[in-house]
Amino acid sequence: MNIGFDLDKVLVNYPPLVPDKVIDRLYKKKTKGELIYRIPSKPEQLLRKLSHLPFLRPKIKKNVSFLKSIDRNKHRLFLISSRFRFLKPETERLMKQLGFDKIFTEMYFNFENRQPHEFKSDIIKKLKLHFYIDDDFPLLKHVAKQNKDTHFFWLSKRKKPEKLTRNITAIPTLSDILHLYEWK
Repeated sequence: MNIGFDLDKVLVNYPPLVPDKVIDRLYKKKTKGELIYRIPSKPEQLLRKLSHLPFLRPKIKKNVSFLKSIDRNKHRLFLISSRFRFLKPETERLMKQLGFDKIFTEMYFNFENRQPHEFKSDIIKKLKLHFYIDDDFPLLKHVAKQNKDTHFFWLSKRKKPEKLTRNITAIPTLSDILHLYEWK
């Protein structure tokens, strides 16, 4: 089975003391109902680079532990992150430091600065993923429409798993997938 994972807020946390809403407001916008992500300006890029120092982006231990428990002889794991090119050095350093290069079959990053939802949709389609896990619900709604054979999991703050659409399920923890689908 081919299983894909997002990076930020799925496997590594946002910086402490920075509310998710602030980051989302700086990063996303909707124009006439269309999902659009914005590449930060140069000053914002400098700030974002600082916020991506490894000690400010700790791994989410329970999620990384779950990831390591997956039988990689049976399943191919893919990391698909929409991080832009200006974060390439910080991202590559973090991947090596966390040992993700040894966990994932392949890792894909949006270093071409495409719109994140379009980048992820194309990679999901190319890899023929069975499952994909992300924390960005607007993005998942978009890619789920274009990848009807993939089941998407929205890592959310909900108390229990809940099916939201035909191919999107909200889950509070990664391990909830095991209760919904036997694939370990």
